[in-house]
Parts: sequence; C-alpha cells; structure tokens
Amino acid sequence: MKNLKMMLTVFAAALFISGLQFSYSQSLRGLVNDGVDKYHKGDFADAEVNFKKGTEKSPENFESKFNLGDALFKQQRYDEAIKSYESALPLAENNLDKAKVHYNVGNSLLKSKKIKESIEEYKKSLKLNPDDQETKYNLSYALSQLKNQNNQKKQNDQNQKNDKNKDQKKDQNKNQQDQQQNKDQKQNQQNKQQQQQQKNQEAKQDNTKQQQQQPKISKQEAQRILNALKDNEKELQKKLRKIKGRRVKTDKDW
Repeated sequence: MKNLKMMLTVFAAALFISGLQFSYSQSLRGLVNDGVDKYHKGDFADAEVNFKKGTEKSPENFESKFNLGDALFKQQRYDEAIKSYESALPLAENNLDKAKVHYNVGNSLLKSKKIKESIEEYKKSLKLNPDDQETKYNLSYALSQLKNQNNQKKQNDQNQKNDKNKDQKKDQNKNQQDQQQNKDQKQNQQNKQQQQQQKNQEAKQDNTKQQQQQPKISKQEAQRILNALKDNEKELQKKLRKIKGRRVKTDKDW
C-alpha cells in the first residue's frame, strides 16, 4: 500500500513536469509562429519583438535566432542581423541550416557593401549545399560587383594620378612663369641701369666737349688784359684825386 502510494506520487510529479514542458514548448512555438505571421505581413518590427522573446525564452533555439536575423535584415539593420545569424550557426543541426546561415550572412554583407566578405560567405554556403541555385546566383553577382569595384578603383586611381600630373605640370608652368617674370624684371632693371649709365656718360662727354669748345686765350693776351685793367684803375684813381682836391665854392652870406 505504501509502495503504491509512492508510485502514484512519482507518477503525478512526472505528469506535472511533462505538463510544464508541454506548456513551455507551446509558448515558444506560439511566439515563433506569431512572429512568422507578422513577418509575412510586413510587420518586421513586431516580428522582431516576438523572435527576441523566443530567444530569451530559449537561448538555444536555432529557429528564433535565425528568424530574428531575418526580421533585422528586413529593417536594413545588417550588422545586427549578422550577429543574430552567427549566434544561430552553432545551434544548426544539419548542413542545410548552416548553409542558410552563411547565405544570409553573405546577403547582409553584400547589402553593407562588404563585397569581398560576402563572397567568402557564399562560398562557405555552397560547400555545405553545392546545388543551391540562389547562392550560386548571388555569388556570381557579388563577383561581378567586385570586378566593377576594382575597375572603378583603378579608374579613380588613374584619375587621381592624372589630376596629380596636371597639378604638377601646372606648378611647373607657374614656376617657369615666375622664373621668366623674375628674369624679365632683372633684365629691365639692368636695361634701366645701362640707360642711366649711358645718359651719365653722354652728359659727361657733353661737358667735356663744351669745355673743349670754349676759346682759350694766350699768355700774352691774358697779360694784355691784365695791364689794361691796371691802366684803367690808374686812370680812375687820377680822376678821383682831382675831384677830391678841388675846393668847394661857397656863396657869400652877406
């Protein structure tokens, strides 16, 4: 009797635990399914809330984290989507799920303009699922984008090089112009100096010529002029003495 009572107690406990597990599983499934419905309706933000609740309820649930990545991707929050996908990768139970993760990470990287990284993710996906046509197409597209990017980079580099050469040539022309201008200024200064020297030389020559053209008197002529001046002076002195020695006539005052 005692053993039967104990068996019933254990059975009841087992039923209670089983019921909790069923309720917990249903709650998680309900969150995920509700999130999927909202996702298909385009309510990506609300779907994100459901999937986050699912990951909080079951951190080891692959489906919740993978779907959360999809909801974030649709909101163009690519870095967050990548983190969610990568957190789901260790939880994948087969190669097909792993391939999907790498494929979605590749799409997020491609949208983020990280083309090289996206190519590597597509390659990883194809190694796990070689027959997936969408992955092949996206890989081909990413390779063509990378080629265009490289060509554009080469063109930009060439344009920068051409611009640099133009700037260098422009600088060289400017330097040449400056040098020529300095040379012209120096030549003008030299010309002015030469012209001034020429004028000074000509003026000096004119003075010399004028001095040479002035009539020169002989020594005898000079002596004659001097004697004449002396004779004139003597004559003048005589006249002055005569005037000085003459009596002044006075009128009678009577």
